Amino acid sequence: QVQLVESGGGLVQAGESLRLSCAASGSISRFNVMGWYRQAPGKQREMVALITSGGDINYADSVKGRFTISRDNAKHTVYLQMNSLKPEDTAVYYCNRRQIGMNYWGQGTQVTVSS
Repeated sequence: QVQLVESGGGLVQAGESLRLSCAASGSISRFNVMGWYRQAPGKQREMVALITSGGDINYADSVKGRFTISRDNAKHTVYLQMNSLKPEDTAVYYCNRRQIGMNYWGQGTQVTVSS
């Protein structure tokens, strides 16, 4: 089993920044994909950004140029730096880790961007 603990959500105004963190613990595999998804009220959960253990990155078109995903493999932690936040970025952000055919989720952290 893998546990994911997220931190860093909050309430900000449009144009401001936030940094999310997600630390993994438990049965850690060296080969994995970590990332962030988000779910706004009344909408489906969507991928925001993914990063493999080898450093390959994928972003949703809506966040390219504004969000940066990174990871510290020694700390089993993934980060999401969110700049130039917009009201449409408001959602619950979930950390995700995929390894050895298993999919793990964090509890979610609320990000609210006011206009």
